[in-house]
Amino acid sequence: MIDEKLDDVYAEVLRRNPGESEFHQAVNEVLDSLGPSIAKHPQFARRKIIQRICEPERQIIFRVPWEDDAGEVHINRGFRVEFNSALGPYKGGLRFHPSVNLGIVKFLGFEQIFKNALTGLPIGGAKGGSDFDPKGRSNREIMRFCQSFMTELYRHLGEYTDVPAGDIGVGGREIGWMFGQYKRITNRWESGVLTGKGTEWGGSLVRTEATGYGTVFFLQEMLAARGTELAGRTCLVSGSGNVAIYAIEKLVEEGARVVACSDSGGVIHDPDGIDLDLLKQIKEVERARISVYADRRPSATFTEAGNIWEIPCDVALPCATQNELTGRDAEKLIANGCIAVAEGANMPTMPEGVRAFQDAGVSFGPGKAANAGGVATSALEMQQNASRDSWTFEYTEDRLRMIMKGIHTSCYETAKEYGQPGNYVIGANIAGFERVARAMVALGLI
Repeated sequence: MIDEKLDDVYAEVLRRNPGESEFHQAVNEVLDSLGPSIAKHPQFARRKIIQRICEPERQIIFRVPWEDDAGEVHINRGFRVEFNSALGPYKGGLRFHPSVNLGIVKFLGFEQIFKNALTGLPIGGAKGGSDFDPKGRSNREIMRFCQSFMTELYRHLGEYTDVPAGDIGVGGREIGWMFGQYKRITNRWESGVLTGKGTEWGGSLVRTEATGYGTVFFLQEMLAARGTELAGRTCLVSGSGNVAIYAIEKLVEEGARVVACSDSGGVIHDPDGIDLDLLKQIKEVERARISVYADRRPSATFTEAGNIWEIPCDVALPCATQNELTGRDAEKLIANGCIAVAEGANMPTMPEGVRAFQDAGVSFGPGKAANAGGVATSALEMQQNASRDSWTFEYTEDRLRMIMKGIHTSCYETAKEYGQPGNYVIGANIAGFERVARAMVALGLI
């Protein structure tokens, strides 16, 4: 329940942002944790820090016209919500998916403020994207869309202003086309203006793997805190995109066995363990549906529109999309013996699911902490761009592991400080909020 001192703040958020249910959910989840921090630091309330954090510094909505291969004109909508720059330039990904709307982008940008703060790196929070659907589109169509999208967005970006990266529907291919258009328009090779670039032209090693790897590193720290380890554990990983694939890769490297993953069409269950090479071939090379895996792997079964969370496991990693894991799913996981959940996606667990895990003593790593590895490595890419340098895979992975260890320590110690040991949700929310709040106080009323 939200502290009564914050009831009016939340009511104002609802009034000013009607119909944006995902944004409301994200704000509610953070405000639910902040009562003890406001009691300890009343100056944050006097300066209306929370109200200011809940209102984006800038919201940009624009038209994106483009032409398909048949000559038909299409009009999509583009978004960039620059939420908070108290700690550094705005930083957050771009999502291309038909579900994208202002409420989705604001929820993601709001989460990004605290996630970025937890990394300890000098980056603010933002998010953007479009309701464009790249599925079924040719390379030429996607390139034309990316160029049109950047033709408007470029004027709001800069390595000291706003530095986007990829998200759902935006990978290295799309980043390349957007960077090319940015370079063409500005006549500047400003490599620090986008992250997730190809390694041949300014990108960072480990960036592709970072979100999935980082989620596993955070999971390992949670398990160590409860006196156990990852090796030998049976795992479920929802999704089969970039985050899921590289979470699976790192889980296997660390001695775990992943028996299921999914996409929007259904779930594959492979009791012998997911064949990672086959999964990569299907999803990264062929860009095919997950059902193809079961066609080629005798030990696997495919369930159309199946529920991955009904499969018994020790550890669950929701890595697909928001609100994919319900309260009923959480109860099923708990009944089947799950001891830890780490969110690889943004807000994938519904509030009743989070409460169920916490009540049952399941270690629960919220996305703003557990999946911060992607943005952390983006910030490392910015460091390399600024110094015209390039780091080895091993050095960058070590940096990522240490950042995730630091995030875990910050969340764990903050939860303990506020009388909620083991509650990573409260720990992440308060630790991230207080870092941003202190910076906002220092910068004055702006």
